[in-house]
Amino acid sequence: MAKTIDKLSYRKVSALNKPGLYGDGAGLWLKVTATGSKSWIFRYTRNGKATDIGLGAVTTIGLANAREKALEQRNILAAGDNPLALKKATAAHLALADAISMTFQQCAGAYIELHRHGWKNPKHKQQWENTLATYCYPLIGQLSVADIDTGLVVQCLEPIWITKNETASRLRGRLEKVLAWATVLKYRTGNNPARWRGHIDMLLPKPSKVRTVKHHAALPYADINKFITALRLQDGLAAKCLEFTILTACRTNEAIGATWEEINLNEKLWIIPAHRMKAEREHRVPLSSRCMAIIATLPRLNDFVFAGGRGKGLSNMAMAELLKRMDYRDITVHGFRSSFRDWAAERTNYAHELCEMALAHTIKNKSEAAYRRGDLIEKRRLLGEDWARFMDTALPVGNVILFSEAVAK
Repeated sequence: MAKTIDKLSYRKVSALNKPGLYGDGAGLWLKVTATGSKSWIFRYTRNGKATDIGLGAVTTIGLANAREKALEQRNILAAGDNPLALKKATAAHLALADAISMTFQQCAGAYIELHRHGWKNPKHKQQWENTLATYCYPLIGQLSVADIDTGLVVQCLEPIWITKNETASRLRGRLEKVLAWATVLKYRTGNNPARWRGHIDMLLPKPSKVRTVKHHAALPYADINKFITALRLQDGLAAKCLEFTILTACRTNEAIGATWEEINLNEKLWIIPAHRMKAEREHRVPLSSRCMAIIATLPRLNDFVFAGGRGKGLSNMAMAELLKRMDYRDITVHGFRSSFRDWAAERTNYAHELCEMALAHTIKNKSEAAYRRGDLIEKRRLLGEDWARFMDTALPVGNVILFSEAVAK
């Protein structure tokens, strides 16, 4: 008479390699996959539906142990319970126990470590850590992440919501992300207590009502010629880089990170790849005659147009320090973008969209965004030449004549 239980042996379990299910009896099965891996399953029928429960891999669960686990499942069935439902309930209980032991600080640290490789700017990791350590960890860092509620979130934000609103707004966003991550991983349940819309916005004033916008200090465009004249008397690479930055109306990191590979001398074009742009979109910059003249004076010491030491580009503080040495302490490098924009708006007839495109601004207005189908490079080339001419000629305010103005209309 054939055996109904304990039909497998240690030798047979080791020898079986053909994909399929091999029964040991009483609901215990050996599963062999096409890749040769082997595992144990317990199969039972409840309310006419067959259900499988994994018991573990053969490499960690031996035959005797598998039979013991199968017996446990049969005892659960005999008691009138559902083995799979009981397994899920046990897993949920263990997850809850883990959540209780996971503090907010541990969750925040895990979130930062997981996401830092995807952040464009390496400084983001430090900014995340600094704001959370300063404003959150002293209050909620050692609390279970499952216990973080709206009241605790507000206690972190309220002391700086009025005086440091930009920092507080970023902090709220970071709290929301960490808590959302913890919810997905079952460390907490319920709605996100740091969410803004329909929640925190009911408890704290809108940022636009309390935030004081601080613009980068800019040089009035009427003084640009005087400044450029003084700048050209300065020695060193930083002076050339600063003039190039002003001429192209680009950002500091875009200028100091420029490589020779990005410069097309024949086309008089600088193509900044998307990964170096704030908007993460490739930006083509037409180079004026003055820009080309500056480039012609630069030696090719490494991959960077404005080469610094150790194979890198110029330091991001070099131009700021130059402004201090020239006794222009009240303006910033970034502020020259505002100088350009004010000049273009007040002294030229170039279209608003064209000027915004020159600054590589993201255009949100749908009708304006239509210009993104092309970058109007030739009209922007005329704009760049007019800007360079204005910088280079000490024309009095109100008497600027643009040679290419008619073409740009």
